[in-house]
This record gives sequence, structure tokens and C-alpha cells, in this order.
Amino acid sequence: MNRKQLAKMMDHTILKATATPAQVEQICREALEIGAASVCINPCNIEQARRLLDGSGVRVCTVIGFPLGANTPEVKAFETQDAIRRGAEEVDMVINVGALLAGNDETVYRDIKAVVDAAAGTLTKVIIETCYLSDDQKKTACELAMRAGADFVKTSTGFGTGGATPHDVALMRGVVGSKLQVKASGGIRTYEDAAAVVEAGADRLGVSASLTILQGIPE
Repeated sequence: MNRKQLAKMMDHTILKATATPAQVEQICREALEIGAASVCINPCNIEQARRLLDGSGVRVCTVIGFPLGANTPEVKAFETQDAIRRGAEEVDMVINVGALLAGNDETVYRDIKAVVDAAAGTLTKVIIETCYLSDDQKKTACELAMRAGADFVKTSTGFGTGGATPHDVALMRGVVGSKLQVKASGGIRTYEDAAAVVEAGADRLGVSASLTILQGIPE
């Protein structure tokens, strides 16, 4: 895998609370330079990113119900519609983790479906926050995302107790097969980290260390 191929799998990300407009601009310029799939930014930065990336082929991705997933489905649906109106081309939503842990699968399904319906065809990724889940719960979350009509399942917010692992990516790939794509996110900081999750089945990588990762590609 060469630099260009790996860059096209990256959502170049800045989601920290302290992100300034200058930092968002830098992330967008870096994404343009490397040819990333998207920039993933907080909803308040969508319009700025859209202006900087318009017509470039680098997509604008944002997050919904982030990072806890504890908003109501109605709030997540409104947030999704507002994000798309402002220029988001992809949305990464966090599931109701507590409901999944409690075994309230229908609540989780309705939560995901509300966002998928509000997205109305805009690419939707479902963050299942694997660090809090058993393997069986991870499988259930993937099945619910498929049932709700999402496009991706995603490992992590990066704000939990752990991030993407090859084990979790492989498990998720095993559940969704070719029906959904898989995004690995959280804790991917080196080329070796990225290569491991890609080998396990990741289609997309959520990374803030994109430049470092690409510099680590063996010659």
C-alpha cells in the first residue's frame, strides 16, 4: 500500500474541544495536500471546512451525538439535518451505549434509524464504542446498524477508554461482510497501527496523526 492509497482511506480528524478555526484550516489544508478521503470536524466547523474544501474531492465529515451518544434520537436527527444543511457530506453518529449495555436493542435500533432517516442518503457511519462492549454486544451493534440501513460501522470515538484494535475490526468485518464498510478510529498513531487495522478489514481510518502515519510508510 503506497502513500496515496493509504491517504485515500483517511478521515483526517480534529475533534478536540479546544480546536480553533486556525487549527481547522490547517487540518483542511493538510487533507488537501495528502489527498485524504475527508476531514472529520465538529459540527460548529462544518461551514468553514466546506468553504476550504469545496470542489476539491476531500469530503466534509462531522459527528452526531458526540462523544457520549446519550442524546435522544430526536436531537440526533435534528443535528444530522442541520449538519447536512451546513455542508456535511458524511455523518458519524454515536449509538446509545447505555441502552445497548442494558440489552435494549430496539432502543438502539430506533436511535440509529433516526439518524439514517434524517441523513436521507448522506453517508452514515455508526460509532459503536467497542471499548465498553463485549464481543457479543459488538456483534449486536453491527447487526442493528445493518438493519437500520447505515453505510459504515466504526469502532470508537477516541474519547473512550480504548480505540481501534485489529481484533475488533476483524470481528466487525465478520458480521457486516460486504454489506457495510468498517471504519477504524481511536489510537491509530503509526503506520504499523494503520497497516494492522487495514489488514484486519478496515475500509476507512479516523486519524489525527495522518502525516506521521504516512511518513512511516516503508520505502
